[in-house]
Amino acid sequence: MKNHPISRRYFFYGTLLAGAVPASGFGSVPSLKSLGYKSPNEKLNIASIGAGGKATSDIENCAATENIVALCDVDDKRAEKIYTQFPSVPKYKDYRVMLDKEGANIDAVIVTIPDHMHASAGIAAMERGKHVYIQKPLAHSVWECRELQRAAEKYKVATQMGNQGYSNEGTRQCAEMIWSGAIGNVTEVHAWTNRPAWPQGIQQPPTPGPVPSSLDWDLWLGVAEKRPFSEDYLPFSWRGFFDFGCGALGDMACHILGAPNMALRLTAPTVVECLKQDDRSDIYFPSKAVVRFDFPARDNMPPVKIFWYDAMREDQPTFEGAPHDEILGDLPRNRVGSTDTHLRPRERQIQGGVFTDAFFTPTEPPAPRRPPQPAQPLDAKARKEAEWMKLIRTGTNGSLFKGDKGMITTGTYGEWTRLLPVEKMKDYEFPPEFLPRSPGHYRDWIRACKGGVLACSNFNISAPFTEWIALGSIAIRLNTRLEWDAEKMQITNNHRANELLKPVVRKGWKIT
Repeated sequence: MKNHPISRRYFFYGTLLAGAVPASGFGSVPSLKSLGYKSPNEKLNIASIGAGGKATSDIENCAATENIVALCDVDDKRAEKIYTQFPSVPKYKDYRVMLDKEGANIDAVIVTIPDHMHASAGIAAMERGKHVYIQKPLAHSVWECRELQRAAEKYKVATQMGNQGYSNEGTRQCAEMIWSGAIGNVTEVHAWTNRPAWPQGIQQPPTPGPVPSSLDWDLWLGVAEKRPFSEDYLPFSWRGFFDFGCGALGDMACHILGAPNMALRLTAPTVVECLKQDDRSDIYFPSKAVVRFDFPARDNMPPVKIFWYDAMREDQPTFEGAPHDEILGDLPRNRVGSTDTHLRPRERQIQGGVFTDAFFTPTEPPAPRRPPQPAQPLDAKARKEAEWMKLIRTGTNGSLFKGDKGMITTGTYGEWTRLLPVEKMKDYEFPPEFLPRSPGHYRDWIRACKGGVLACSNFNISAPFTEWIALGSIAIRLNTRLEWDAEKMQITNNHRANELLKPVVRKGWKIT
């Protein structure tokens, strides 16, 4: 395998490149500077809405180069690790209070809280002139996606959704391989995940219980209607509830479908259909689902069908027409060596890896290590969370592109992009680099905040992307087929589904 040097030779890709790079750019257009340019050497003052769970790594990655000046979390115990790391930073439970009191000292805001609160918190930050980074999925509903995109344009702030794969080398390689005609016209994509690890498909409502002393339950609910607290909602099992999360699709599709979205220049689907589901519930997403998205022709690309499978716990999935003796999606660690060796040459903070010759010289897997024993017996809640984490390590994630001249597969974050059969990679030369490369997922956004080029998953890209994933959540929830008119933001064949395009917001809260 050989990598070409960076090139802007548009002719290499022929007519396939017509409209390939969105007007909003993959980091190719200067961002707006009306809020004031910051030198790349000047540190941003960043606040975080959310300080526990996934917010921990978001904060730590940004803190590596920037200032953390304010923190907010509705649960002091969940945020304890980060609060200890930043003892002198002001801390709040209500992000509205934090933004009002600390606003003059804040340049940018991280939003890493349950899905149903993304739009409310993100818009509150943007309307105060703050750049925003919002974890995936960008929003809980189609309407919220559009409101976030509108707010970003109105307030002229730098934005990024937390789908790390959009910053990956492999995602760009996938796009360039497809644009160069490596597998011909792509008409079908299969994408899968081992999620959910948390409970779904349960018929009984959550059991009410006492609110932990560290948690402000009313603030956690935010825009959602009031209800009794239950341990069944926390720490991250809220993802399985219609009112708070978007199920396994919302959790993982912004990662796994990132490479298809970029490579196939997907716009809006015309039809979204839940083909199958197990354990349907009126409260939770089902325990397992299969969804189909139909996209029309785009520029010089033919119509394409995207199939999504969740709860894929098999060692290796199989799909009609795909080689049954090949590894699809994520690669086993012993076939690719250390996952961080590719970072050193360009110092890119990229999750995942680049396919190399190491695959063809597999090593013996290391002997399993005995997991460290907890210093104290785990309580029931910790045991439950540990069981979920075990499920996350079961099965695989990935995507499979089927073209009329061949196939490509990628991992969770677009990494390990390779042709099938994989033997084709021995003599394969990657096409010249057409897309600008990311300096790293968080650096990408930080650079944009300081007046640099737009982040690769800015809201002009991530809002339309998340929008069709949110439609998939509706199709799963209603176990039905949706016909979608994107221009009118209307589902034309289902009145009940139309009602789910926009959330009901509790009195005292707002999104717009």
